[in-house]
Amino acid sequence: MEENKDVTIYDIAEKLNLATSTISRALKDHPTISSKTIKKVKKTAEEMGYVPNTLAAGLRGNKTNTIGVLIPTVTQPFLSSLISGIEVTARKSGYNVIIMQSHDSYEEEVSMAKSLYGSRVSGIICSLGMKTIDTTHFQQFVNNNIPLVFVDRVPKDFNTFRVIIDNYAAAYKATVHLIEQGCKRIAHITAGSEFGNLYNERKRGYLDALKNHNLPIEKELIADLKTVTYNEALKASDKLLDLKNRPDGLFASGDIMAVSAIQSAKKKGIKVPEDLKVIGFNNDPISEIIDPNLSTITHPAEKMGKMSAEIILKSIKFPNKDEVKEITFLNTEVLVRESSKKI
Repeated sequence: MEENKDVTIYDIAEKLNLATSTISRALKDHPTISSKTIKKVKKTAEEMGYVPNTLAAGLRGNKTNTIGVLIPTVTQPFLSSLISGIEVTARKSGYNVIIMQSHDSYEEEVSMAKSLYGSRVSGIICSLGMKTIDTTHFQQFVNNNIPLVFVDRVPKDFNTFRVIIDNYAAAYKATVHLIEQGCKRIAHITAGSEFGNLYNERKRGYLDALKNHNLPIEKELIADLKTVTYNEALKASDKLLDLKNRPDGLFASGDIMAVSAIQSAKKKGIKVPEDLKVIGFNNDPISEIIDPNLSTITHPAEKMGKMSAEIILKSIKFPNKDEVKEITFLNTEVLVRESSKKI
């Protein structure tokens, strides 16, 4: 049995007894080709199952009209919304999107970055993995004038575009909200390495809010997770709520962490918000499903995705134009729900 092979413009040319250059121009609606010929060529191409080889065309022109997106995971609601914003914006400009997951692994992130570079992407958008220890693997894009945008989880020092929120201010507002509800011993669940500054900034906001309101900073009330998972956060929550002098408030750097605290409290007979007031971060869908509904911080994920893609597209069109390197979204808000209201 003969093996199936891809239909090429040579096959179409042979069938129609036309030059390959005519077929190529007709498929691109070239003005030198008559509308009658264009129609005939396109109809034949469709009947024969011809699919344009965009990768090969891109390699010839040293670009593929593809934006690479490298993120920790697609399962987090924030990152899913971020991807949606990127994809919608890219598609409107005729660009495709390749999505790769590092699973918070530094080694996988290095490998994926190399793979995206080898695929000749026109630009790359990245949210760093939790275990990323340096960013030298992204230098290959900068060295070859491939636009690079870091979003949300960004490196401390890398001379390229960054799209972020003011994590410090948002965390400060979240902690002050708990203080205003009467909390005196506020715990904090955080994560991340010293390299990544997203969770560090949220922790700094928490600490400064305590200092500025004359509340003590106690190390035993701060839980630092190695991975942002429900099970890891649940263990940390159990430990915090088992303290002899347990907290009366808790600010978590992510909604999944805050939900774990509510579930831990329920197991131990601790009432939320009467005995423990809880606030999360991101406004994930789960924040409205959990009982009681979770107070949280809004996070404009889709807008950040759109902005990241717009920066890439603009940089491709105007490669040598100097632009503002950092875009900071300031419109984060405290969404007060049942989990933190004063009773």
